[in-house]
Amino acid sequence: MEWYLPLIWGLIIGVAVIMYVILDGFDLGIGILFPFARTEKERDTMMNTVAPFWDGNETWLILGGGGLWVAFPRAYAVVMPALYLPVIIMLLALVFRGVAFEFRWVANTSRRWWNTAFTAGSFVAAFAQGVILGGLVQGIKVENNAFAGGPLDWATPFAFICGAGVVVGYALLGATWLLIKTEGPLADWARTKAANLLVVVLCAMIIVSVLTPLNFERIAQRWFSTPNIYFLAPVPLITALLAIAVWRWLRAGKEMLPFFGTIGLFLLGFLGLAISTFPYLVPPSLTVWQTAAAPPSQILMLFGVIFLLPVVLGYMIFVYWIFRGKVREGEGYH
Repeated sequence: MEWYLPLIWGLIIGVAVIMYVILDGFDLGIGILFPFARTEKERDTMMNTVAPFWDGNETWLILGGGGLWVAFPRAYAVVMPALYLPVIIMLLALVFRGVAFEFRWVANTSRRWWNTAFTAGSFVAAFAQGVILGGLVQGIKVENNAFAGGPLDWATPFAFICGAGVVVGYALLGATWLLIKTEGPLADWARTKAANLLVVVLCAMIIVSVLTPLNFERIAQRWFSTPNIYFLAPVPLITALLAIAVWRWLRAGKEMLPFFGTIGLFLLGFLGLAISTFPYLVPPSLTVWQTAAAPPSQILMLFGVIFLLPVVLGYMIFVYWIFRGKVREGEGYH
């Protein structure tokens, strides 16, 4: 087997997951913040800030899931039955949220119900994604290269804490996105929310960072054995320094820097996840090489990705450029 092919596909799927978390994360965050807005006009403006982008952002979820299916079919066959319930709940919540997004604009007498549906879909989707992450980190029981656990193995306090952490993280992304796209009282409100959420996100990151090595010996060994600890110590240190920088940017009235700083916190969290689990795609037993498809299949699909990925990136850049700038009250794209 060409040893490098699974690594290339692992990188592609990792990039797709990162892009999805960042891009769909801020518009899910808008939905999570939705019930806390002070007026219906503010909710209209909040929704208009993501109206041109939200459906395109979900493209990366398809690439990540489809890439796992074609490049690592054995991992897909194990992960899906292990996490079937949270995955289905996430997908249904995203569908429910999308329907609410469209119907809210044309609803008059039932708008408050669609507001609730939009918020519930965003919250449930974000929470389910965190639970899926926690379920992967804590490990999946595998025997004879097949899932050997129960349908509720993922339902642990650790997974639920991860779910809550993703919810507040997305809310922080949404609040900092509003700093870029809005102005006036709404932007001031978003800045206050972002500062509060930053504190909660840091608490969630600390709790997860402490619980992970305490509960999973393999991860503790990875981080705290020598000489690993000397090479990996900068990761939490850089995270702390970046969090302090985001706090100062919020206090200084910066618009774009808090958003990109929050993205940096997510990237550092993703790096910590990669350090904790690599080379296992199905922790703690199946590696990227053990779960990879046959090399001809990987190469064939790789040619498709090579041609399509630049198109997706080009479209994304074009849309974000066209709809750049502030969204003011009464303006929109719907």
